[in-house]
Amino acid sequence: MNRQDRRVISREYFSRDRLAEHHFRSFNAFLERGMQEVVEEKGTIDTDIGDKEGQEPVFVELGDVRVTTPRVREADGSEELLYPQEARLRNITYAAPVFMEMTIIRGGKEEEEHVVDQAETKVGRMPVMVGSNKCNIAGFSREELVEIGEDPADPGGYFIVNGSERVLMTSEDLAPNKILAEYDTRYGDEIQVAKTFSQRRGYRALVLCERNRSGILEVSFPSVSGSINFVTLVRALGLESDEEIVHRVSDDPEIVKFMLENLEAAEVQSTHEAIEALGKRVASGQGKNYQLKRANYVIDRYLLPHLHEDGIDEEEVRMNKAYYLCRMAEACFELALKRRDSDDKDHYANKRLKVSGDLMRDLFRTALNKLARDVKYQLERANMRNRNLTVSTVVRSDVLTERLEHPIATGNWVGGRSGVSQLVDRTDYMGVLSHLRRLRSPLSRSQPHFEARDLHATQWGRICPSETPEGPNCGLVKNFAQAMELSQNVEDERALKRELATMGVQGMPGIETFDQQPADD
Repeated sequence: MNRQDRRVISREYFSRDRLAEHHFRSFNAFLERGMQEVVEEKGTIDTDIGDKEGQEPVFVELGDVRVTTPRVREADGSEELLYPQEARLRNITYAAPVFMEMTIIRGGKEEEEHVVDQAETKVGRMPVMVGSNKCNIAGFSREELVEIGEDPADPGGYFIVNGSERVLMTSEDLAPNKILAEYDTRYGDEIQVAKTFSQRRGYRALVLCERNRSGILEVSFPSVSGSINFVTLVRALGLESDEEIVHRVSDDPEIVKFMLENLEAAEVQSTHEAIEALGKRVASGQGKNYQLKRANYVIDRYLLPHLHEDGIDEEEVRMNKAYYLCRMAEACFELALKRRDSDDKDHYANKRLKVSGDLMRDLFRTALNKLARDVKYQLERANMRNRNLTVSTVVRSDVLTERLEHPIATGNWVGGRSGVSQLVDRTDYMGVLSHLRRLRSPLSRSQPHFEARDLHATQWGRICPSETPEGPNCGLVKNFAQAMELSQNVEDERALKRELATMGVQGMPGIETFDQQPADD
């Protein structure tokens, strides 16, 4: 291929708005599916009405959510279409109204439920990405863009909040729901650890399975202080017999020998005893009934939450959790026997990238929870004053709007992260393109992190080897390679599982084999 041919191919490739394509695809997917999924997760807004007063209980059912195109309300009350250039010049936010179907229902399961009020109401305003499907200039020709004062060469992919152009930085993170095995030298000796970041509906829980210096396995997870004996935990989940526990970990003679040591050191022999022992740990000093209730709540809610699937029986979910812990135990033993190498955290197969749509999804989930709390308060106040309960009077749209706009304007994101949103670098055109294709690591800038800053072989073709800042950000702030395209999450996970099953892949649904998102490349 001669130089002329390469130029033609390059010009054709980059003439199709591909440089910010990953932002557009991610944000469009959020608007089309992500928002509705978050609303369905929430489902209803419960209230305290009827708890004490002897009245019928009242709750709000959430329905379909939709976003229109950006508009501005003028001083005379009229609403006009808003274009990006006008938003920049008038120092206003390029945002679109969000409408949601809400139904106020009175009556519980025993009583007959009846609808008090039902309406589609405006719940707030959502900042819209310039160039996305909901943008007012989407699909405009070059001549039409020039006519309304827009730059035809502008790549889009950013938001306009209070007149400032803000881009959401693509964030690098360890892959959730995947077992990573490594050595740990915290206690002077080298111990084996298998860990997984279990993530579901925005909640992220770190679950650790460690083989201590005595060769005994211990598991730690959120809401339980310290570590819990591995055998105790799997028995609490329903794996009771010694034979079944050993078989689920491994049939390898060397690993069986390690497991027999663990079973000899076990403090409990049955599921009931295991739950009692767990209850004493999580609710020390409380009554026995409360301890049992709390122990069941903790293992259902905080242990490996990603294995929960709607419509699956609770016992089956617990068994899946026990099998998953056995896989983690096997990883620890294989590491101890030098049968596997420590997993490389810098390998790109062990990483995922959070793009604009993923970040906006986290933000919308928090904003919706805030709105739900406010609706609950407004409903209870209206009921106390004997006012009519109507959707339009209990929804204050500025609650959601504030929670969506403020983080984009300041960069202070949910989860305590800062610098997620940044002012677009308008030094020159190449600076804009570079900023849109930048990604950042969550690691601390003040620590050495030599391996994380180094070039890794798996960055070939994905990350630019030379474009990185000097100083403390070196190697932690990176840029995509010129012709890199980012793959998105699989739309229908169940279809993927079915496809894998037809190909003969063995494994339980939800376990590592099935539960991986495709690597972002």
